[in-house]
Amino acid sequence: MTALPLDPARLRAHFPAFSEPSLKGQAFFENAGGSYTSRAVLDKLDHFYCATKVQPYGVYPASRAGGEAMDLSFERMAQALNVTADWIHFGPSSSANTYVLGNAFAGWLKPGDVVIVTNQDHEANGGTWRRLAKMGAEIREWKVDPQTGRLSLAELDKLLDAKVKLIAAPHCSNISGEINPVTEIAARARSVGAVTVIDGVSYAPHGLPDLQALGADIYFFSAYKVYGPHQGVMAVRPDLAMSLPNQGHYFNEGKPRYRLTPAGPDHAQIAAASGIVDYLESVAEIAGDSVEGENPFRRAHAAMRAQEIALATPLLDYLRGKNSVRIIGPDDAATRAPTIALGLDEPGAVVATRLANHNIMASGGHFYAYRLLEAVGIDPSHGVLRLSFVHYTTPEEIQQLIAALDAELK
Repeated sequence: MTALPLDPARLRAHFPAFSEPSLKGQAFFENAGGSYTSRAVLDKLDHFYCATKVQPYGVYPASRAGGEAMDLSFERMAQALNVTADWIHFGPSSSANTYVLGNAFAGWLKPGDVVIVTNQDHEANGGTWRRLAKMGAEIREWKVDPQTGRLSLAELDKLLDAKVKLIAAPHCSNISGEINPVTEIAARARSVGAVTVIDGVSYAPHGLPDLQALGADIYFFSAYKVYGPHQGVMAVRPDLAMSLPNQGHYFNEGKPRYRLTPAGPDHAQIAAASGIVDYLESVAEIAGDSVEGENPFRRAHAAMRAQEIALATPLLDYLRGKNSVRIIGPDDAATRAPTIALGLDEPGAVVATRLANHNIMASGGHFYAYRLLEAVGIDPSHGVLRLSFVHYTTPEEIQQLIAALDAELK
């Protein structure tokens, strides 16, 4: 394994889970379902509940402090994503956020407008936009290659014309793992006057992106998969957000934070979200001069990706040598996230159950990518075995996983 830019021990010191006695010896390979929570987030959550668990933005000190803690999360999340704070919206989950977005666009699109969706998406993104067919939108499907699960830009080009108003795609699939060329997708959308909605749920745990560089109009992800609390984060270009029909109470129509998140916000979790950004700065500090980047967030992103590529390489090398295993998506660690789904003769959940006997925490199923599994010829009810990790995984845990797979795979 190549040298790691990040010291696993220093990283893991930021996560109480790694000192939890009940988890000792358990290697966590289900990070795509939710990462461990950083201490910075937990400390802020605890402080909010202990000191400011009141209605925020009021006139008394505890109320003012609660509102200030929430405002800080909007500002800090925007800083990490390289946008302004008016881009940021917090909601109960990514699925809830996209559901509200879909309702908003139902009042923004006109009958006959074209929406492009993929069959690579988690259903929370794809299904939201497909439902717009009921109000008269034309749905065009950007299909994956049935052998590789890959989305081709050439196939996207065949779908584009002046009728296209929205393109929805994942930054990274939660099954095939390949990192899609969002910058090129967004450029193509702009060329026909369309809006780009990017599902970053499976990418963001591996480094928050520079949204200005990506060029997407909407980008969303789940904070609980990015070392934070259980909520959804959504970045929406401010002028687009204000042009969409208001989804909140009518008297809040002029308040940007209320227009696209009608549910009552979880004040404490919003306040705790700034801890995600604090943690990313700690990652950059741990990386030191081992990576380049114009600010701590770009350095953290670069270090996390380099760490994950180094960790994934021996695992993929091993899996390529197993004739009974089908790796869904690319087998090159540099072009994918370390969310590795395997097509096996046995159902994925069955194998995951046996791996648990080796202290491997993994899972099997369709992971809400029902259409993708069908497209690549796998029965969703049979599912895949999914092995997902992030930068805090250790080389020793990778070897523990390989040994367990060697014992359990036919």
